[in-house]
Amino acid sequence: MSRPRVGIITNQNVVDNQYRTHSGGVMNTQAVAEVSGCMPLLIPADPRFVSVEELLESFDGFVLTGGRPNVHPEEYGEAATEAHGAFDRNRDAITLPLVRACVERGQPFLGICRGFQEVAVAMGSTLHPEIREIPGRLNHRMPPDGTIEEKFALRHKVTFTEGGVFHKLMGAQEVMTNTLHGQGVTRPGKRFRIDGYAPDETPEAAYVDGAKGFTLSVQWHPEYNAAADPVSRPLFEGFGDAARAWAEGRMARPVLQSA
Repeated sequence: MSRPRVGIITNQNVVDNQYRTHSGGVMNTQAVAEVSGCMPLLIPADPRFVSVEELLESFDGFVLTGGRPNVHPEEYGEAATEAHGAFDRNRDAITLPLVRACVERGQPFLGICRGFQEVAVAMGSTLHPEIREIPGRLNHRMPPDGTIEEKFALRHKVTFTEGGVFHKLMGAQEVMTNTLHGQGVTRPGKRFRIDGYAPDETPEAAYVDGAKGFTLSVQWHPEYNAAADPVSRPLFEGFGDAARAWAEGRMARPVLQSA
C-alpha cells in the first residue's frame, strides 16, 4: 500500500529580494516522512492556486506549519496594530476553512506554532500579539542569535491535563519543549480545548473538543529532532496513524461536493 499523502502548508518567501516562493522547512518533511511514515507534499497556501475542496479530496492529512506572518486579527474580530507584525491573508484564506472542514469530516491535521494559532482562531479563539508584554508571562520568542541547536533547545516545561489526550499520548504529564513564538491564545473558543500549559499559564497544547478525527495542535516546534525527541515522536506517530486510517477508508467515501 502506498503511503498516506500529507499536505504540508507552506509559507511565502522571497529569494534574492525578488523571486517569490512557496516554501516549507525540511524539518517538517523529514518528520512526516520518517516519523509519521507518510508522503510529504507541499501545498501553496493561496486560494488563487488551490481550493479547500481540492485539498480535502487530495490528501489524507495536513500539517499546519509555523511561519513568521501571523493570522490577521480581523479573523478574530480585532483591529490590526503594529504589534501584530506581518500577515499572510492568502494563507488565512486556505487554512482557516480547511481546519473547520477537517473537523467536520474527521480528517486529521497537526497544528504547529502558527498552525496552533490557526486552529485556535478557526475554532473561535482570540490571540494576543505579544504575550511577553502580559504581566507574569515569559518571553517565548526564539533567541535572536545562536545555532539552530541553540534556537530549538528545550526551554520550558509543559504540563498536560491529568488523564487527558496529551498525557495519554506522551505517557507523561510533564514534558520539556522548545519555544519560538510571540503570539499566544488569550480567550479560547468553546471547542478549542486547551490540554497543556507552560509554567506562566500560556496555552501550549490543544485539541478540538468533539471532533471525530485527530486535531492535536501544539504551540512549540515538534518537527525539530522529531525522530529522537520523546515528546515529538509520539505526536508525529499518532498523526501518521490517523492519516493511515483516513487513507484506508478514502476510496469508500463519497467525493465532497462544492457548495
